[in-house]
Amino acid sequence: MDYPFWSLPIGGGVLIGIVSIAHVLVSHFAVGGGIAMALAETAAVRRRDPALRALARRTSFILIYVSTVFGAISGVGIWFTIGLVNPAATSALVRTFVWGWATEWAFFILEVVTALAYVATWERVRPRTHLLLIWLYAFAAVMSLVVIQGIIAFMLTPGRWLETRSFADGFFNPTYLPGLVLRLGICLFLGGAYMMFAAFRERDARARARLVRWLAAFQIGGILIAYAGFRWWEGALPGPVHALFAGDALLPALAATRKFLLWALAAYLAFAAFALALPRAQRWPVAAAALLAAFAFFGGYERLREGARKPFVIRDHMFSNGILMSEIADLDERGIFTKVVWAARRAGDDPVSRGRAVFDAQCASCHTQNGYLSIRKIMQRTDPDIVPGILGTMRDDGAVFAKAAAEKTPVATNELSYPFMPPFVGTEEEMEWLGRYVSSLAPAPTAEVADGR
Repeated sequence: MDYPFWSLPIGGGVLIGIVSIAHVLVSHFAVGGGIAMALAETAAVRRRDPALRALARRTSFILIYVSTVFGAISGVGIWFTIGLVNPAATSALVRTFVWGWATEWAFFILEVVTALAYVATWERVRPRTHLLLIWLYAFAAVMSLVVIQGIIAFMLTPGRWLETRSFADGFFNPTYLPGLVLRLGICLFLGGAYMMFAAFRERDARARARLVRWLAAFQIGGILIAYAGFRWWEGALPGPVHALFAGDALLPALAATRKFLLWALAAYLAFAAFALALPRAQRWPVAAAALLAAFAFFGGYERLREGARKPFVIRDHMFSNGILMSEIADLDERGIFTKVVWAARRAGDDPVSRGRAVFDAQCASCHTQNGYLSIRKIMQRTDPDIVPGILGTMRDDGAVFAKAAAEKTPVATNELSYPFMPPFVGTEEEMEWLGRYVSSLAPAPTAEVADGR
């Protein structure tokens, strides 16, 4: 089906990243915080420990205001944003995993109901009943993550789904379990990191130190699980994906992101170890620095995971511009405008105007004209005479992608001239139009050059 998409100056991918990272920093606390509160209140009831119970109570209000409210709003924001920026990919995920989404939404409803009931029934129901509510919440939150992880991981490593189109093969893909372990570790350490601020409100110094030490140990456990999951996740990646950021990285920016996130995790471990060893010395500025280090690791991982999909939105299946690998051969013969009808209708009669329409269809999902990854700025430092050669090479890359699609195998990255960019797809005439448009954005020659002086 033909979908127009939303083009904006900061770039659609950047907007999705901002909304998504803001959401996951809170939603993963919703999971880890639920587990931590359930454990804290269970221990409090068994040991008759009022400090632990007060910690769970204070955290429950953070859970409602920060996680349930902001998390729900930002979750809707993700759907709104991805539907506008990349409607073809959104439609593909909905159609492929419709029952998975339905299951996740059912667990989310259970999360919201039990969270509200948990906060509303403090001192109003028996302790065991109250414990049942928080454990139900923790179960629903974990199961929500278990479901959503399969869909998120599928976008990077669809695995055997490329051959079978089976729900199970797509869901239980090569990075499903490693990514789930990694995210569970992140949930645990974020739960402990957020709850540290609630612990500071404890007035009794001895009890506060005990809570700080308990939360520090909780965070260290999450950090170790996350690190193990990250290493497992890296090892489960296909070779062409791993090559983008490992060793002689094809994308140095991604390699730098990997180093950054590992150093951030090491710094976070140091902060947590400090709190464990010297709980009485723990203060909110140190806890805030630890939380920022946790955010840096998680944000770095999300950037690495998203960047490793280049040039796809669904690896080895759909490019970031919504074109399928399986469509390349046909569109090279019939033309891109036979698929992207909305762009064809906006095209004018002159070659430059039609080239702009080709740009909108194939390039605007990553490049803007004057904003993020501006094609105009790129052309300010590029010789227009080499543009036809670049486009021709990108069209040759399409043959490699088309062959992989026909054989239902991962793309051989080392055979590509531009491994992180979608190939040019379309007729020779459309390629010429695109070249005319891109070249028109280059600076005009100076008078001296124009006069031959």
